[in-house]
Amino acid sequence: MIRPKALKKGDTIGLISASGATPPEKFLPAVKSIEKLGFNVVAGETCRARHGYLAGSDELRACEVNQMFSDSNIDGIFCIRGGYGATKILPLLDIEMIKANPKVFAGYSDVTALHIVFNQQCGFVTYHTPMPSTEFIRPEMDEYTWNSFIESVTATERTDYYLKNPPGRTMTTLADGRATGQLIGGNLTLVTASLGTPYEIDTRGKILFLEDIDESEQRVDRMLTQLKLAGKLDEVAGILLGAWTNCGPENPKNPEHSLSLQTIFQEILGPLNIPIIKDITCGHCLPTMSLPLGRTITMDTENQMIKVIEYV
Repeated sequence: MIRPKALKKGDTIGLISASGATPPEKFLPAVKSIEKLGFNVVAGETCRARHGYLAGSDELRACEVNQMFSDSNIDGIFCIRGGYGATKILPLLDIEMIKANPKVFAGYSDVTALHIVFNQQCGFVTYHTPMPSTEFIRPEMDEYTWNSFIESVTATERTDYYLKNPPGRTMTTLADGRATGQLIGGNLTLVTASLGTPYEIDTRGKILFLEDIDESEQRVDRMLTQLKLAGKLDEVAGILLGAWTNCGPENPKNPEHSLSLQTIFQEILGPLNIPIIKDITCGHCLPTMSLPLGRTITMDTENQMIKVIEYV
């Protein structure tokens, strides 16, 4: 896997939305939040465009992704937000051109669709990180989250470092064991949506990270079951479970009619006989960890240890 050239102060960031439209009042604060990190910003039209719930037409969003990768003056690409729509532009991407121009690419949630493609078809590491209009500008944006993000995009070559929760947030073990493999995944909804398409996630021998937001426990059950029935859990080396924000009972007034996430994880994932660590502070939450998707990691449930290493 190619590791994109690390960003440094003074570099130029291409700011885009491959997914949802950005609320107008969040655009300038988002740009300023990046500038405060010492970067210059070139904001794409998609940051201000709207086509219903999308940040402009599919053609515009795909064209902008292609342009940002092809432009030698752009050093890295940040997605301003998630939402919905990244899967719609996948057939319009210039995969060979993008493959020839790897850059730091950062975002999460709906951006998972692009992470999968850039990791698998373009062969470079991408970064599952918070985003400018959704986390960077929030008053509760914290030092742990900032540091994790900055280190991810400015020290892309570093190895032998640990992925740790913030102080006071303990990871827990769902199933014992050790595993080494390429870190992949992201949002469960987007991972599941890739099935049966030319952009389907390849989990064989990999360590799969999953998180989600605003999905009922029943829907989480359904999606994990779909991954299992599709054979995507048969050869996975290990699983990391992040934040499950607002993923509660279908009917909060009758929680006894639902199954807890813990029960769902135990019943669907537990029998796989692979190491599983849960309660990783990463996803639709603050604080949140940034992850180097495509890097090789090793995990050990005995100490809830997750370490980024050189490829072996």
